[in-house]
Amino acid sequence: MSILFHAYPLARPALFAMDAETAHEVTLSSLQRAYECGATRKLLHAQPKAPCTLMGMQLANPIGLAAGLDKNGAYIDALGNLGFGFIEVGTVTPRAQPGNPKPRMFRLPRANALINRLGFNNQGLEAFLANVQRSEWRKQGGILGLNIGKNADTPIERAADDYLIGLEGVYPHADYVTVNISSPNTKNLRALQSGDELSALLGQLADKRRALEDQHQRRVPMAVKIAPDLTEEQIDAIADILPRHGIDGVIATNTTLSREAVAGQAHAEEAGGLSGAPVHELSLAVIRRLKQKLGGSLAIIGVGGVLSGQQAREKMEAGADAVQLYTGLIYRGPALVGECVRAVARR
Repeated sequence: MSILFHAYPLARPALFAMDAETAHEVTLSSLQRAYECGATRKLLHAQPKAPCTLMGMQLANPIGLAAGLDKNGAYIDALGNLGFGFIEVGTVTPRAQPGNPKPRMFRLPRANALINRLGFNNQGLEAFLANVQRSEWRKQGGILGLNIGKNADTPIERAADDYLIGLEGVYPHADYVTVNISSPNTKNLRALQSGDELSALLGQLADKRRALEDQHQRRVPMAVKIAPDLTEEQIDAIADILPRHGIDGVIATNTTLSREAVAGQAHAEEAGGLSGAPVHELSLAVIRRLKQKLGGSLAIIGVGGVLSGQQAREKMEAGADAVQLYTGLIYRGPALVGECVRAVARR
């Protein structure tokens, strides 16, 4: 079992010789084949344990997979067997859309970073839900978050329509729902983070959730994913608004538009969101501010630039209740999951 975890550094040079998006697809397909032939079925049980509670849910450990890696929910079971305490898939939009033109994903190896401008490329809500319902992860006790967004061609003033469609669709199949208002790759989307717009959107989503709770006789926690490029005043406003609408958690943070940490490197000027190591300190600052303002009233999920167990622990010491990984997996491979679980379990 350890061979599968530790073979990734041997495969990485070949993957990094490919276009970044192609390598992403090859890796997921290979992981799926390994899962289907039984090669990874026992990995989950070999991982260390660090039980915790998040938004009222019982997790095997507080290390999760961030949304974006599996946009269509097509690899939930294979990814779950890498030892995550929870999995988040999406972002899904009501209608299928191709995203932005290729190439749209770029590695910055010197910085252990990526830039992407994928643009919510996905197969749409119907295909997404079919994949989610086929997966066994939740049936076996895994915690699954479903991340919703708006279509690129939906006017920003009608954004709530798309989020309401998404919430209604995913609600019966989610352990929690994430409202993604912080991708830099959908025009004007981040405007939804500002006070009046955010309050109006969350008010409508809160009303819809109450109706869905009555319909399905279960309350599904809801989280909001925010950007790392917010001022302290903007963070404070968000921290004030979220509890008023019964939001259960905040995911801090998405990718950054800043290029300060990668200036002069190849691809540094590509448009899109920067993820990986340069985001770690940015997200820590947001987490600390949120914790200061929210106390323990909302769960905080820390994401951005975790490439070691030490950095996962730093996220939690800053105030996060759980941590998500994405770009770190590309640079470190699946052994990073267990390393992070062990690091936070020692706290």
